[in-house]
Amino acid sequence: MPDHGGGLWSVPVPIPGNPLGRTIVYVLESPKGPVLIDAGWEHPASWKALKEGLDELGMPVSDVYGVVVTHMHPDHAGLAGRVREASGAWVAMHRADAALIRLMRERSDERLGDWLVRAGASDAEGAAFADNDDRPDPPAVPDRELEDGDLIDLPGRALRTIWTPGHSPGHICLHLEDRDALFTGDHVLPEITPHVGLYPYDLPDVDPLGDYLRSLAMTADLGVEDALPAHQYSFSGIPRRSKEIIEHHEERLSEVLGLLKAEPQTLWDLTSRCHWSYSWDTMPPVSRHLATGETAAHLRVLEVRGLVRRLAGQAPMRYALAP
Repeated sequence: MPDHGGGLWSVPVPIPGNPLGRTIVYVLESPKGPVLIDAGWEHPASWKALKEGLDELGMPVSDVYGVVVTHMHPDHAGLAGRVREASGAWVAMHRADAALIRLMRERSDERLGDWLVRAGASDAEGAAFADNDDRPDPPAVPDRELEDGDLIDLPGRALRTIWTPGHSPGHICLHLEDRDALFTGDHVLPEITPHVGLYPYDLPDVDPLGDYLRSLAMTADLGVEDALPAHQYSFSGIPRRSKEIIEHHEERLSEVLGLLKAEPQTLWDLTSRCHWSYSWDTMPPVSRHLATGETAAHLRVLEVRGLVRRLAGQAPMRYALAP
């Protein structure tokens, strides 16, 4: 397993069937047993890889003292409950993501296909999404809920919670202060940008992309250079990369604004006209759902900036330039 020095290792845990390939689970040594940063996807192959990786380090999963989850997405939190069952470890995450997990468990029968229809998709498109809706079960509810600035229970080390909402409401980075390195989760990645979407697309009073842009600016100002992300590879240059991601989203905001100049459009039609990494016509239903959530998040920022308005009382959801 990769040795990052100073009692820090990483274990690559596969994400079966996902182009990301793997989640990098970090292992921090402590007198009470290892503390994991994230745990990986709930899947037999992922569980096998995590256990074998820890065994190779001489730290069997039964010895794990705690799991800090950077955010509640299944490739990060999926195995946390299983680690807890095998070891008695505590599981910690930010209170906002803990609340979201509880909400997901209460609304497990929510039909995501209905969201597409409200956005302007046809009934057939919504039904196609419902037929392909194979979301994993919500992850385990944590034992400990974190706030911004909290120190993690990691004896002998200083690991501080940095709240960076956007990719999820409770996403956190973790500053290893005695080494001046930042576990960035999905917040800042070396080559790709994390998905930031608004779900449901018409959810009021939230601004996930606005939160993310503010979090990136704060991250750039931390003065920490060395990143230990959950995907791809470790790198140096957090301020530079944070600013690059901000610029990427400003370009997308300009694109969405430009597309609205012709006439009011439904959220669905507007999403279909945006530039994506592959053709809208060949995009599977789940990817169209993610693209629509991302477009909705960009529209919310433009609404907050006073440049776009959602037309009241119209179904499906329709947007126009602000007067």
